[in-house]
Amino acid sequence: MTVNASRRASTSLVIGCIIFGLGSLIVAHVDVGGWAMSFWRLLISGVVFVILARLNNQRLPLSKRAVVYGLLSGAFLGLDLALWHESIYAVGPGISTLLNSLQIFFLAAIGFLYFSERQSLVQLISLCLAVIGVAMIGSPEFAHNTAATWGFVTGIVSGAMLAASMTFIRLTHDTEPTPIFVLMGLVSVGGVLAMLMPMFIFDAGHILPNTWTEIGWILIYGTVMQCLAWGLIAYSIPKLSLALTGLLLLSEPIAALVIDYSWLDKPINTLQWSGALLTMFAIYLGSIKPKPQALRRYGFFARFYNRQLPKK
Repeated sequence: MTVNASRRASTSLVIGCIIFGLGSLIVAHVDVGGWAMSFWRLLISGVVFVILARLNNQRLPLSKRAVVYGLLSGAFLGLDLALWHESIYAVGPGISTLLNSLQIFFLAAIGFLYFSERQSLVQLISLCLAVIGVAMIGSPEFAHNTAATWGFVTGIVSGAMLAASMTFIRLTHDTEPTPIFVLMGLVSVGGVLAMLMPMFIFDAGHILPNTWTEIGWILIYGTVMQCLAWGLIAYSIPKLSLALTGLLLLSEPIAALVIDYSWLDKPINTLQWSGALLTMFAIYLGSIKPKPQALRRYGFFARFYNRQLPKK
């Protein structure tokens, strides 16, 4: 790969991650419940992916198990987004996004327990560093924020739900190679169905946007954050080295923290900044396992980028 191509891929990856971080700003400002925001994001992106699948003549997998796995991935993604939204409301976009990024350790645990993937000493050290970093972030937050417990629990559990979603993405593709637009359409449908009941239970009165401006922001959230940002990440990851990819993906929680601190006036002290840096370093260490079968947050995109799928 030429230097210019690598530079373009790096730039695209950073832009995609920053766009993801900006999504938390929309969540913080739109007066719609967290579960409802998850519903609308997946519904809008689902429409986009279905249209793209039809335009590219991509069809559903023949295996019913692959379809079920895709829908289950969406159900867990819906839970991930809803809990991440709840964490944003409680502790702000920066901390919540950082907590959600801890999914790399849940993926490692799933890989160890389910796929018999061995963990390296570096990964175990990174887990310990992440625990210390989260403790440094949380101790000042608990001192002045009564919603801190809820924010930390939902943020961390959202990472576990994202790890489960990525696991079912892998199982879908292992069962039957599935075109990317069809796969993401299945994920969106599964998430929408999973959000229906919780949305009416937990977000009654805060399901629909109140103004045209809010409708516009939700449309942007569903198309730009769910489709464009993932597209940029999908384009970039196969073109970059593993170490550089892991490092650049940290631009997402960094962007969210900067937005939280500068735009939303979130009080973040020196101890918390230090904890955030330590946690991001731990996430970076945990993301560079040199095994090709390793599960990563966006690693499944590489399987679709350079592979021609058989026509159905």
